[in-house]
Amino acid sequence: MGDDHMTNHTIGVTGSTGAVGGRVAARIARLGLTQRFIVRDINRAPEYPGSSASMAAYEDGAGFARACQGVDTLFLVSAHESEDRMDTHVSAVDAAVEAGVSRIVYLSFLAAGPAATFTFARTHFFTEAHIRSTGVSYTFLRPSLYLDLLPHWVDDEGVVRGPAGDGRVAWVSRDDVADVATAVLTDPVVIAASEEIAYDVTGPEALSVGATVEKLGRLTGRSIRYVPETWEEALESRRATGATEWEIEGWASSYAAIATGEMDVVADTVPDLTGHPAQSIEGFLRRHPSALAHVGV
Repeated sequence: MGDDHMTNHTIGVTGSTGAVGGRVAARIARLGLTQRFIVRDINRAPEYPGSSASMAAYEDGAGFARACQGVDTLFLVSAHESEDRMDTHVSAVDAAVEAGVSRIVYLSFLAAGPAATFTFARTHFFTEAHIRSTGVSYTFLRPSLYLDLLPHWVDDEGVVRGPAGDGRVAWVSRDDVADVATAVLTDPVVIAASEEIAYDVTGPEALSVGATVEKLGRLTGRSIRYVPETWEEALESRRATGATEWEIEGWASSYAAIATGEMDVVADTVPDLTGHPAQSIEGFLRRHPSALAHVGV
């Protein structure tokens, strides 16, 4: 796949108004490549030279197919968690294939599997399986838990509560995930090596939640601690939010997946595909010094 192909290649980008898709869109724009943003709200679509935008929801098969007309490669960001997310993904995938998309790069999740402990990861597995079944070329990106969201795991009193046990996780930054996605979408050498590949995308070091919060406290000077919970305690403590049971189980199971060892993966994908090391917790806090400002000293 050479430079001539990339010159006439339109990349479809979903999620361009969000945290990962927006980063990917900005990176592709800096490369001067042609991209189509597929968005739910046309007024929120980014505006970059060489870009266009079409309005369509994943669940609107006909509309999504129209939006994908002329798109060769589609970067498909997973839909927000919902009870019918699998149906939403199937609709978008089938519409893209109908429109002639020849390759799908899907933003999945680490340890996606039919019986994954993290309940939301199960949908990712079945979405991957459906993409495979269509016969189009594909690449799956399976990031670990986001380093950017780690500060939100810490409450105002500096406590992280959950059933994570002593399991470990290699927190990964969204910037690194976006850099990997951009390489997979735009670099001819990477593209050629990425057909029918699933990449684990992680940070450089796997730490237990206890070790993670100890490091956060040491680096920020704030008092932060981890309070282990049982599974039932985790469910009960989150019911006060008024969320539905499937949401509560999803939140709690993200901790439980750490405890089982499913998150204990350190991959070289970031340095291998981007040429730079994966961002550490120290590096993240240097870039975001106020990330834990909500925690009292």
